Amino acid sequence: RLQHGVSGLEPLAWSEDHRVSVSTARSIAVLEQLSDVHSGGQEMVIHRTAVPAPSAACLLKVGPKKEVAECKEKFASSVDPTVSQTFMLDRVFNPEGKSLPPMRGFKYSSWSPLGCDANGRCLLAALTMDNRLTIHANLNRLQWVQLVDLTEIYGERLYEASYKLSKADTPRGELGDFSEFQRRHSMQTPVRMEWSGICTTQQVKHNNECRDVGSVLLAVLFENGNIAVWQFQLPFLGKESITSCNTIESGINSPSVLSWWEYEHNNRKMSGLIVGSAFGPVKILPVNLKAVKGYFTLRQPVVLWQEMDQLPVHSIKCIPLYHPYQKCSCSLVVAARGAYVFWCLLLISKAGLNVHNSHVTGLHSLPIVSMTADKQNGTVYTCSSDGKVRQLIPIFTDVALKFEHQLIKLSEVFGSVRTHGIAVSPCGAYLAVITTEGMTNGLHPVNKNYQVQFVTLKTFEEAAAQLLESSVQNLFRQVDLTDLVRWKILKDKHIPQFLQEALDKKIESCGSTYFWRFKLFLLRILYQSMQKAPSEVMWRPSHEDAKILISDSPGMGSTEDDQEEGTSKQASRQSLCDTGKGMDVDDTADDSLPQSSDVGGREPMEEKLLEIQAQIEAVEMHLTREHMKRVLGEVYLHTWITENTSIPTRGVCDFLMSDDGYDDRTARVLIGHILKKMNKQTFPEHCSLCKEILPFTDRKQAVCSNGHIWLRCFLTYQSCQSLVYRRCLLHDSIARHPTPEDPEWIKRLLQGPCTFCDSPVF
Repeated sequence: RLQHGVSGLEPLAWSEDHRVSVSTARSIAVLEQLSDVHSGGQEMVIHRTAVPAPSAACLLKVGPKKEVAECKEKFASSVDPTVSQTFMLDRVFNPEGKSLPPMRGFKYSSWSPLGCDANGRCLLAALTMDNRLTIHANLNRLQWVQLVDLTEIYGERLYEASYKLSKADTPRGELGDFSEFQRRHSMQTPVRMEWSGICTTQQVKHNNECRDVGSVLLAVLFENGNIAVWQFQLPFLGKESITSCNTIESGINSPSVLSWWEYEHNNRKMSGLIVGSAFGPVKILPVNLKAVKGYFTLRQPVVLWQEMDQLPVHSIKCIPLYHPYQKCSCSLVVAARGAYVFWCLLLISKAGLNVHNSHVTGLHSLPIVSMTADKQNGTVYTCSSDGKVRQLIPIFTDVALKFEHQLIKLSEVFGSVRTHGIAVSPCGAYLAVITTEGMTNGLHPVNKNYQVQFVTLKTFEEAAAQLLESSVQNLFRQVDLTDLVRWKILKDKHIPQFLQEALDKKIESCGSTYFWRFKLFLLRILYQSMQKAPSEVMWRPSHEDAKILISDSPGMGSTEDDQEEGTSKQASRQSLCDTGKGMDVDDTADDSLPQSSDVGGREPMEEKLLEIQAQIEAVEMHLTREHMKRVLGEVYLHTWITENTSIPTRGVCDFLMSDDGYDDRTARVLIGHILKKMNKQTFPEHCSLCKEILPFTDRKQAVCSNGHIWLRCFLTYQSCQSLVYRRCLLHDSIARHPTPEDPEWIKRLLQGPCTFCDSPVF
């Protein structure tokens, strides 16, 4: 349920890292989907945060403050009603409103690709109702931080350039002229913004070496038809990460929407911007960029639809597909225009760029309010406000394509509802829908309760098959699919036989660590399904009086039995609290076994749990050894003879070779080369409190001879001898923070995801 009503045109967006943003009248509600391996509940796990709307109104910079104030007073008191009324009623000129209601809330939000912020996750670009464009990042999971205000920066750039796009432009009128006042506002009033895919630029270092640096583009469409293309260096940290800003004149009157067109042909990436108008036309504009590796664009604009038929373009999606008849890649562009869907198939052949377009009619009786697309298979979903959702499946023909569409009646699931927006999850497992109550007996509801509903689009079997055949090979990027698998196992309390056999075959044939992580995920969920639900609520405080031994107080002595009883009660409560805090499975397994009065029925369950726990530990050990081999490989490649690194190399080598049952020729050869390089040196770690040696006997923690315990970083296996460290999203493992003294290859290791669940680290 949402706390405030939705606002904006497309209020719902689903990011690649499985966060749903909902634009509301007071904030952007962010719902993050988690596939929690430490919870036994079958419900979807949602982590909820919010990006609050700014309290101060946004005033666009159109000139010096004193001159702007004088011009506003002049226009407001003008005797010409076409000037005074236009000025007073235009909320771009008067965002604070005065007698009018305030312009609070968000107009649009857009997610960047995965890998753009400091944690390797998505950035959120937010456009408020009063035209403030900002970029936010969620760096500590609990709070969103504004990194940059692009409206302010762009206004300063225009002010310094005297509101001319190029030096060759002729100077315009003064600010006191109302048409010039309108022009300066319209050239910096954002309509929409969209992120491009991540591209690679080349940066020249001080020693004339070139290194590849990732960058991302943000295209901002303005009211006058201009498009500002911002280029950001990754990871995006703030104003200092802005590389450039170029402005393109689209020549489109009353622009309404834009989208990136990204096409790959013969290993050459082409890009452009698709712009739609409120009057109907749609066209692709070339985007010329310098110093972008392997980047190409169009020579001239391509018109996809030129009729001025007064059907406004509401939403545009571009889907990369493979043409089965032409045996090449192609682009499908779909646009919502009124109650119809306009589609255009773009295909590059030897003859040039082929364009096929048409409209799909008969979908909705009301205008389309939202459209989303599954980029995995090209399926398009549209919805109108009457609660009807259409699924459009593209089917290729010899010439172009056709659409098969079917109706999804939400009223059969939720009853009578009105829909305000839809979004499909990255792997197509869920459809998120914003709904309010519909009409009952011909009457509108008295109060509107805005809710985000999640509808499954795939069966468990389809989700499992997609996970097994995935080209991504990352569990975190497929959370929507793993959530369906999690629900099925928790419901049936066993792993289906076909999934178990298929996964074992994959592990035997290729041995990729992805399938081992998938197996670990299944075993952990199975372990949770076998657990007995606690009889008491975890968070509810206990009102029992704890028995405490106070030996110094007279008359307060107690017998040994009382002491033992009090200790056992205290230990049981501590065990319950630790289990609720989400500790590792192997740490809490002994405390959380189901207790039953029936001894005969308890033993088989305990044996089953112990068997699953043993399998979990075996898979975790395998993943640990594989990552240790990777760390040792980095050590061997980046160190000189007898060079001391902060990584406990000798301890990792000894740990790998300590198990007689572990016989890996690759590991033995690698360890032999490293020991030759170390030349009998050990370089042990030392405890920072007592300076004693920290032996490497456990992959999770290091204990010195004086009993000081330090947790180990799961990415580099160093002991984290500080009070501040990072933890993975599912609380699987911990990692240390990189330090300025760390070489580049250690910093690169510390940027990796969790070796058990692929989750990012915070």
